[in-house]
Amino acid sequence: MPELPNPIYFAIPGFVALVIAEMVYARATGRAQYEPRDTAASLIMGLGNTVSGVLLGGIAVFWFTLIEPYALLDIGWAWWAFVLAFVLDDFVYYWSHRFAHTVRWWWADHVVHHSSQHYNLSTALRQPWLNPLTFKFIFFGSWLVLLGFPPAMIAFVGALNLIYQFWIHTEAIGKMWGPFEAVFNTPSHHRVHHATNPRYLDRNYAGVFIIWDRMFGTFEPEREDEPCRYGIVRNLGTYNPIKICLHEWLGILKDVRRSKSIREALGYWLGPPGWSPDGSRDSSKILKARWQARQDAEHDPAKAAAE
Repeated sequence: MPELPNPIYFAIPGFVALVIAEMVYARATGRAQYEPRDTAASLIMGLGNTVSGVLLGGIAVFWFTLIEPYALLDIGWAWWAFVLAFVLDDFVYYWSHRFAHTVRWWWADHVVHHSSQHYNLSTALRQPWLNPLTFKFIFFGSWLVLLGFPPAMIAFVGALNLIYQFWIHTEAIGKMWGPFEAVFNTPSHHRVHHATNPRYLDRNYAGVFIIWDRMFGTFEPEREDEPCRYGIVRNLGTYNPIKICLHEWLGILKDVRRSKSIREALGYWLGPPGWSPDGSRDSSKILKARWQARQDAEHDPAKAAAE
């Protein structure tokens, strides 16, 4: 087995340099926005994510080592295996990311990344601290190991995937060459993913290849007539890293404790973000339905009135 480095460690100096460069560009052109406290919070979250990866990453390593003997194949280390692993890992990432938006337990971790109301390269570094404790790797990371890819190879291509996603967190780049936009995730596509506009909610989950969204019906193009509004449905109003990290976990705990039944407790825990027993809260589905009703009323008032 070859010794594979962690590409993210080598990329960190580049990340920092590009953030500084975009700050300078933002000040000179106004085509990107930075808020000092928001940027500081994002950088602290990124640092905390690196530390937690060292402290908690062994949980996933232990699991993958445990299941590796049960792999169906022994794919090995050929160059084509790296290419295939990269593509399949991105496919798994799409579904993992999609479920992170539709299962509140996983959203509690992922919401950290969406909590900034600004969209710039520092936002890419705003990452959660407790990801291994969600055990999402069991449900999604296990597939490639059981198929026969070495865990070290999966970790390597997964890191490359994350490095790719860094540069798409910017407003400084508009829409790109059409064929590239058709296949790959781009700043335009990912701006949509981070937007809270009802039209854009729960869209464009891709990591590297936007083709997964096109295949599975979750693609939404960025529109010139509807600028993206960033953040989450209920913005935090804080730059405190601890609150950014824990706020949704505490929300789940609070809701589960006041549940009146096991069904309610499971709904608050594993239902979609915004779920409530009486439908009084605004989930993405409710927000999108309400928006669609307004669109229908504007385009066909008679039909809307009849409904």
